[in-house]
Amino acid sequence: MNLRLPYCFCFFLLLQLPFSTNGQAYKNVSLGSSLTAASGDLPAWTSPSGEFAFGFQQVGDAGYLLAIWFNKIPERTIVWSANRNNLAQRGSTVQLTADGQLVLNDRSGTRIRNTAYLGGSGAAYGAMLDTGNFVLSGQAGDTLWQSFDEPTDTLLPTQILKSGAQLIAPYLEKNYSDGRFKLILQDDGNLVMYTTAYPLTTSIFPYWSTGSSEGSGNQLIFNQSGYVYVVASSGTILNPVFSNPVPLQDFYHRATIDYDGVFRQYVYPKSASSGKRWAMALTTSTNFVPPDICLAISYPLGSGACGFNSLCELGDDQRPSCRCPTGYSFYDQDDERKGCKKNFISQDCGHPSQRNR
Repeated sequence: MNLRLPYCFCFFLLLQLPFSTNGQAYKNVSLGSSLTAASGDLPAWTSPSGEFAFGFQQVGDAGYLLAIWFNKIPERTIVWSANRNNLAQRGSTVQLTADGQLVLNDRSGTRIRNTAYLGGSGAAYGAMLDTGNFVLSGQAGDTLWQSFDEPTDTLLPTQILKSGAQLIAPYLEKNYSDGRFKLILQDDGNLVMYTTAYPLTTSIFPYWSTGSSEGSGNQLIFNQSGYVYVVASSGTILNPVFSNPVPLQDFYHRATIDYDGVFRQYVYPKSASSGKRWAMALTTSTNFVPPDICLAISYPLGSGACGFNSLCELGDDQRPSCRCPTGYSFYDQDDERKGCKKNFISQDCGHPSQRNR
């Protein structure tokens, strides 16, 4: 369903459409360049301003993510990763090979994966851009591959989610593997959030959507002014998802589907001290969907937002809190969304003849 937005608002949005990444002149990764997963302060390929970096980030003792992150904030928040379900081990390398392929190898040199599939076309160079987009370009500066086309759980300003593309939530806050929820821009143009058949990413229950099923060609756009909206192939704005303009020159922005299944828009002041944290763009329900995840997931054959035998409620920060009813406890204290187990022995009434003995 098309929304009748004020003319000035629509005109402003259209003026702020993301710019093309083709023809970027900045070259900072030459053929043969490589990075190695090791302990300590790891080298990385950084953007011109230093605000974004591409390289390895250690994830506890489990291994290393090949990732892109915000490089000037203490948390070094990850916005993209290539191997979230298969962490690299110490000594692994990522290399832009002499024939222009970006590959991830283990310590023995065995190829783990082609990080960027370019077919028969090799890149002339790579670049980490100030938008948070890592690109591989041909001799003419044309973009052969870009991380923006293969998102994980996050969108950044100027990024577009195309028809058929999806964001998959992480399993937990510090477990970056595929989780239980995803957001997908369907081929019919509808932007939908689903529970998944974990550990698979197959869609199960739709718990939120824009209802923008006007046909193929729709895109989800995160523009340079902080607006996130669905736009039709004709350029008509169908559904604003987030309408919280916060100046990019003063704040870092991201829109992430979190491990709890909520899609949120975050901002972080660029002048922040080390004690600051990411905050939602506004303190209203206009910066996250669905408004109440506890009520949104009501599939009769499913387990709800917090798993079986559990209770779910929103806290003062509008985030879901899981707890167990009296007589039950969590299956896993480190993963409350697995649900609750009983702490008592069920009474067995048995057969009447047994009760009378």
